[in-house]
Amino acid sequence: MKIIKLSGKNENSIIESVVDVLSKGGLVVYPTETCYGIGADVTNQSAVDKVIKYKKKRQGKALLIAVADKEMAGKYVKINEIAENIYDNYLPGPISVVSKSKGYVAKGVEADDKTIGIRMPKYCLVLKIIKKFGKPVTSTSANSSYKKTPYSVKDILENISKKQKDLIDLIIDAGELPKNKPSTVINTTLNEIQILREGDVNLKSPKKVITKSENETKKLAKTLIQKNRNLGKKPIVFALQGELGTGKTQFAKGLAKTLGIKEAILSPTFILMREYDFKFKSKKLKFFHADTYRIFEEKEFIDLGFKNMVKKPNIVVIEWAEKVSKTLRELKNSFELIWIKFDYQADENARKIEYSNEIL
Repeated sequence: MKIIKLSGKNENSIIESVVDVLSKGGLVVYPTETCYGIGADVTNQSAVDKVIKYKKKRQGKALLIAVADKEMAGKYVKINEIAENIYDNYLPGPISVVSKSKGYVAKGVEADDKTIGIRMPKYCLVLKIIKKFGKPVTSTSANSSYKKTPYSVKDILENISKKQKDLIDLIIDAGELPKNKPSTVINTTLNEIQILREGDVNLKSPKKVITKSENETKKLAKTLIQKNRNLGKKPIVFALQGELGTGKTQFAKGLAKTLGIKEAILSPTFILMREYDFKFKSKKLKFFHADTYRIFEEKEFIDLGFKNMVKKPNIVVIEWAEKVSKTLRELKNSFELIWIKFDYQADENARKIEYSNEIL
């Protein structure tokens, strides 16, 4: 077993080493955006048997596989309209898409119902490796079944036996990875999305609420921020979509008041951005309130310093968020996104408010 530490200077040599091991039917431990995975050639029966032996006690469970792009996935599974929408809008990212197999993989990769779970990791090195190799690789986590999720090489080596270690040919050590949840697993073989395992990406239907006054809209904001487990731990972006007067600024006021901000919250339409200080426990954080109504290009939003805003567990509220949806989609792994859509109702004081962790 060889361990190579990943640095900014040895990426090309690592790719060559990994492809060489995979081509010879070996096993490689590699980093992803969720945890360390164990990779092998999915078309090589001997290699797949090694993965199953390594994992132990799988009782017929299928193996996730990783691809470089949608085109590669299409060679191994049948991609229907539902799956295609996920590939086009959410991948690369921490999602596993379950589709009907075309039967070109080794025994043990498919589930009993002849389906395969496909990953397209949001980890540039892994995508380059798979593209260079020209075929999918297994993407199951590198822990032994039912053992600790591997966020570091130490997590792996301290929780496997000598026999398991002997099965590994190469480990790519990228240090300790962020403790993200496993991928969200989605069955796309039915007529609607079926969530088989919940991860950081939530594709469930948006929640809907009818508020009958400005005060109720503020109370909804209070509820959403108070119940959020990431408050003070991870940046949270509230992306607000809705016409003039639907309650976006009132919602921002409700958030600010809940966070203990005593200053008046004014719409930042003409200056684009306002910022306020607040404390959460002992942390000094920022509440950023942006209005992108007057922005013509998304680059202007980046120029306001958005990337720096989400480097700390700050709160960012964006009115007219649909104007910067491309930027939010590209950077969504850097923060928790809560997309909120406001609509008028027949009662002039009522608003229908939908909210989701995905862009509506």
